[in-house]
Amino acid sequence: MNLLKRYPLVLPVLLVFYGSLALAAPGSGEGQSGVSWVSVLPPVVAIVLALITRQAHLSLFMGILIGVCIHTGGIWSGLTTSLDTYLVNSLAGSSSHTSILMFTLAFGGLIGVMSANGGLKGIVAAASKYATNNFRGQLVTAIMGLVIFIDDYSNTLLVGNMMRPFTDSVRISREKLSYLVDSTAAPVASLAAISTWSIFQMSLLDSPYRAHDISANLYLTFLQSIPYSFYCIFTLVFLFATVLMRREMGPMHKAETRSQTTGAVLAENAQPMVDESLAREFKESKLSHWNNGLIPILAMLVITISGLFITGSEGLENGSPKTLRNIIGNSDANASLIWGSFLAGFIAIIMSVSGGLLSLVKAMDAWINGVRSMVMACIILVLAWTIGDVCTDMKTAEYIVDLTSGFLTPALLPAVTFITASIISFSTGSSWATMSILVPVTVPMSIQLLGGEGNQVVQDPIFLSTFAGVLSGSVFGDHCSPISDTTVLSSTSTGSDHIDHVRTQLPYAVISGVVALLAGYIFTGLGITLIVSLSVGLILVTGVLRIFGKPILHE
Repeated sequence: MNLLKRYPLVLPVLLVFYGSLALAAPGSGEGQSGVSWVSVLPPVVAIVLALITRQAHLSLFMGILIGVCIHTGGIWSGLTTSLDTYLVNSLAGSSSHTSILMFTLAFGGLIGVMSANGGLKGIVAAASKYATNNFRGQLVTAIMGLVIFIDDYSNTLLVGNMMRPFTDSVRISREKLSYLVDSTAAPVASLAAISTWSIFQMSLLDSPYRAHDISANLYLTFLQSIPYSFYCIFTLVFLFATVLMRREMGPMHKAETRSQTTGAVLAENAQPMVDESLAREFKESKLSHWNNGLIPILAMLVITISGLFITGSEGLENGSPKTLRNIIGNSDANASLIWGSFLAGFIAIIMSVSGGLLSLVKAMDAWINGVRSMVMACIILVLAWTIGDVCTDMKTAEYIVDLTSGFLTPALLPAVTFITASIISFSTGSSWATMSILVPVTVPMSIQLLGGEGNQVVQDPIFLSTFAGVLSGSVFGDHCSPISDTTVLSSTSTGSDHIDHVRTQLPYAVISGVVALLAGYIFTGLGITLIVSLSVGLILVTGVLRIFGKPILHE
């Protein structure tokens, strides 16, 4: 008993592990295709353990281990093969995986330098001078959420801490500030053409694409899926609608009314989550240079886009028209992203040293610290790729398609995927873990259901909306979850009571989520065009606010 109290994860892990092996009798439960139901155990184990332990890395590895143990027919062989074959092959077996990891680490280095030289802080500070009243304070905060698109953590950290003194002075409640920060962080990062989120999402496609011999450009697929990220789009629309229409609903209306009428930005019994050391670090820092943040970001964008055009033009076959679609479709996105991230980091270091902001030693330390901050993300990437390979070898998608062929149709797939991702993300509090678990399963499943030639299937609206549905559902569940890291970080950076933040944000997230499901994923499944889905969704989210929202008397 003492052992279990000291190591609470031991019991659930062992129960799930040995229980799964006991159930996985050879040849049991075969479907019509001859594939056994045990093929679904890797993702199921990963999901169940994630729900129980809330440890994404452990859960993913146990899912891998279960699958390989079943595949090889033994525990010891499963363990060794997981380590020396599957994990190694997920890195060494794919040049694109290595490229993605290099970009991710280099991108982290760039963020580290821009944080140390005051670049990111300066961008926020430059805009804060326009926050002269309640309306402008909200608008500038929301715009800052759009500007800091490179990463949700840096968005939350910087915008929350920098805007809090200004929003307090113009009587914006901490609840509303937390909502503005939280609801721009992940949605903006996930919709941005270049960000930590976009690269992570794109990379998850690599294994299923290779397994199905699909040569379509990963980056192009991601770009095509952006309009189908309905929840992220409608969340941003609803957020800006509350600012521009000056209306609020439910608990948020109560919080804003309190703040406007009494000047109390916090509720009477609130317990604000203020990270004093972090606040002190920002307050004491004398570095704030917007150009040292903006120039490297613009440089990375220019270099990356130029790289796409250069590699795409070189990759065109003789006689192929030099259209934008053909150029980007034949480009080497991985190479372009590596060029952009490394060269932008180099530019940031040169600017910091030559401008006397940082010594060369401190600039390199900042770059290394930024690289170090991406290590956990890289681990999740490797585990996600690996469990995707395991699912491929065990023919997980084939079995699920066979099992659900009687009721799961292509029309239902986007909506079902969105709902599933929402539930998992809400329960685990992790968007990335949800994506890493679901994408390796849902992408091959959608390919199987749609049939036809792979390179054509991945351009189908059903496929694109299913892929985007994993992302949107993950963000939706994350926004509703009190255990989400970005939700907690938003409360911390803005100095809000965490429960008050969750309670006031939840109705707004649910409205956007329901509209995304109805007007987005159900409409897409029914064959309704994208423009109609987006138009109806925009009307619904703004209409709900107009009808049920109450005006706030701003100064």
